[in-house]
Amino acid sequence: MNKRTTCPYCGVGCGLIADPTDTQEHIAKLTGDQQHPANRGRLCVKGSSLHETLGMETRLLKPQLYGNEVDWEQALDEVAERLQRCIREHGPDSVAFYVSGQLLTEDYYVANKLIKGFLGTANIDTNSRLCMSTAVAAHKRVLGSDTVPGCYQDLELADLLIITGSNMAWTHPVIYQRIAAAKQARPEMRIVVIDPRRTATADIADLHLDLAPGSDASLFTGLFSHLLASDALDHSFIDKHTEGFEDAQHRSRAAAMDLATTAQRCQLDREKLQTFYDWFTQTEKTVTVFSQGINQSINGVSQASTILHCHLATGRIGKPGACPFSITGQPNAMGGREVGGLANQLAAHMDIENPAHRRIVGNFWGSDRLPVRPGLKAVELFDAVADGKVRFIWIMATNPVVSMPEADKIKKALTNCDCVVVSDCVADTDTLRLADIRLPAAGWGEKDGTVTNSERCISRQRAFLPLAGDAKPDWWIITAVARRLGLGKQFPYQCAADIFREHALLSGQDNAGGRDFDISGLAMLDNDAYDQLAPTQWPYPVAARAGRARMFEDGRFFTRSGRAQFVDTTPCQAYSSDKRWPLVLNTGRIRDQWHTMTRTGLSARLQQHVPEPFVELHPDDMARLGIQPQQLVQVRNELGSCTVKARATTAQQTGTAFMPIHWNDCFTTAARPCVLIESRFDAISGQPAFKQTGVAVSPLPCRWHATLISRHRIDLPTHVYWSSRRNTDWHITTLAGDCDLDIATLKTQWASPGRTWAEMDDGSGDEIRLLAYDHNKPVIWFASQRETAPDIDEPWLVAAMHATTLNALQLAAGRASGQLASGALVCSCHQVRESTIVDAIVSGCRSVESVGEKTRAGTNCGSCIPEITALLTTSSTTTTLSTKTSTTTATATTENVC
Repeated sequence: MNKRTTCPYCGVGCGLIADPTDTQEHIAKLTGDQQHPANRGRLCVKGSSLHETLGMETRLLKPQLYGNEVDWEQALDEVAERLQRCIREHGPDSVAFYVSGQLLTEDYYVANKLIKGFLGTANIDTNSRLCMSTAVAAHKRVLGSDTVPGCYQDLELADLLIITGSNMAWTHPVIYQRIAAAKQARPEMRIVVIDPRRTATADIADLHLDLAPGSDASLFTGLFSHLLASDALDHSFIDKHTEGFEDAQHRSRAAAMDLATTAQRCQLDREKLQTFYDWFTQTEKTVTVFSQGINQSINGVSQASTILHCHLATGRIGKPGACPFSITGQPNAMGGREVGGLANQLAAHMDIENPAHRRIVGNFWGSDRLPVRPGLKAVELFDAVADGKVRFIWIMATNPVVSMPEADKIKKALTNCDCVVVSDCVADTDTLRLADIRLPAAGWGEKDGTVTNSERCISRQRAFLPLAGDAKPDWWIITAVARRLGLGKQFPYQCAADIFREHALLSGQDNAGGRDFDISGLAMLDNDAYDQLAPTQWPYPVAARAGRARMFEDGRFFTRSGRAQFVDTTPCQAYSSDKRWPLVLNTGRIRDQWHTMTRTGLSARLQQHVPEPFVELHPDDMARLGIQPQQLVQVRNELGSCTVKARATTAQQTGTAFMPIHWNDCFTTAARPCVLIESRFDAISGQPAFKQTGVAVSPLPCRWHATLISRHRIDLPTHVYWSSRRNTDWHITTLAGDCDLDIATLKTQWASPGRTWAEMDDGSGDEIRLLAYDHNKPVIWFASQRETAPDIDEPWLVAAMHATTLNALQLAAGRASGQLASGALVCSCHQVRESTIVDAIVSGCRSVESVGEKTRAGTNCGSCIPEITALLTTSSTTTTLSTKTSTTTATATTENVC
């Protein structure tokens, strides 16, 4: 039976239709939901590949205590006993929860209720602290509430769309394609992309501002000054609906951010800067989309607040096609904020430090134990674990050993913590390896509840698969522990609908329009109505018949005076590196991966687009440092080091570097960039600065490079680098080493009863080929050589290994006789490689559309269109194209992990 559900990836919140075809094996067909307002049936490549991630092979299926499998009774008793003992001996602030935007709203609500309502501490924070807490703080300071004012339609209606700190083409592809379609329908629509790097998103930009890293505050302070100097203000809106404008004027004049000063601080061309300021001044229907490039900064709240100021000063808020728009990274970052998932919040957008709010929540929950001060924010929380102040931590659906700054410090802190509980659906993560108690949580296709996307739209996530093994929903696990603590009356939940009704009812308590979040109109849904709930935007109070697309249309804000506030903001100088660590490292996402790869790492096709971890550098920096493309390098600073491949791109500014955040110790040797990130964070929001870190990059000498293809993961020869992924039934591992290899040693290491071998070398050890056969079927293929990795045609070779029709000599070559490799994967949706696209171009295709008609590349999610465009451009100036390395100039995003 088909079920409508919601995609578990980014904050767009795309609807899906799930058709389980084999529930026992967890196999399902997934398609886009034509009726969901966020995507209208369209999916990105990650959403299109979700069916490849549903298998049981990597799941955590049973509870484990100290490495031994146990039943739920034993596991839950142990969690409750350790929790009680810690509070009894060390006080309530010695315990903490660290949760995730991967949880459903109902899970989030129960966790928040337990720790803040009944354990007597506010030490619960979420990985959304790492991506969205700056936007939350700016919204609350300026607008009086954590309210995203607009909706997705505003991005299409705008005459000027500003995208800052986000590579939406890769991180929010479905919304990006909606924008691209709007631009095509209205060519007069102007798009400005603000990013130190030229990413795929800039391909549709009329203007790309490649400002200096960390200079965003100066850019928008300069814009505010320009609006004042030009008198491009909505005086009526300012007078009727804002406060603090005069002080903001004085601060702006004191900052002296004229065009020349701003251009100098941002290292921007004055004419380009003037164009941007003029467009903003002249265009009433303006939307500014901001994300991690703004948020992940020690000055993030000031940056985001200044963006809000520019919209308030011009009255561009609460109107179709005119608003500031914070776009979230995770599927339920917004839902977590709604139920108080951050350490400084209470449920229903209420505040811990507000006595009236504490009274409302305390009375509703029947608790007199609510904390009166905020708990520890993420960085502070793990510092407290390291210092021994937090002795019990429960981590749910997240991987902080990979995603937190100073990640090695986090690893050491958890190693030494008295009790670490981890709830997760997978059996192996960097964090799970450190857990004393492991609790198997329901996976995405098994979970039932709600999520809220970036436009405040609540969508149902419906279970379409049975629970795997002994896995349980997160809300069930938390509730079961609460009952063991004597809180059965306060935690009576039998299903997710019970929790949703309570959450909705709380949102309406003593709320006569005085708080933004109110879904009390949904509090009376029975189980059937909850099951059938259609996507609904909040607020949805009791008297409502529908949700609201836009907020603040009446100019009334959720401050004490009902007026928006112009608050103190302080621009700071752009980040500058020092002599020891001369390159400025930025971190973010790539197109086909998500967070720490626990889900996307299961999809063979998603791993083919960018198969190994890398650092991107400008070619001039690579030449200066003596680094060749695809050479192994070390990226290091005083905190740690990473070992990755080097990639050259002119999309990167000189003096800067970029690394993706996805790879971790489960997939490669040492590629967690967060080991390099210092724990610097915004003083107001607590959000870490992932965007500017000083590093040095140097070549890593190696004596050999190799590729290993095996049926199963096997022990590797002594190495300095490895990176492994899946391709159908095979494990593909690339590795390199600095000591000699020999065939006899490898055969001994990989020996198995009845195994036969085919071996080849050149006599000097410079090249080795080794194949292993079990029952005449190839099970291991290994090739090593000096200087560079073996040049193979992976699709051909994997198919040949499956077919078992070729002899060892033919297989050893790694490619069809006389054929070039098929090149990098460009279109993951339809598995179209570079050579196929080049052939289409050579045959006469001269546009993205014609290439799509001939090859299907670019015809689904559109994420690969920038790469197709790059191939079209390259092929127009040369008659041949090497397919050994990708020519794409589209690079990864300025967004980071949550």
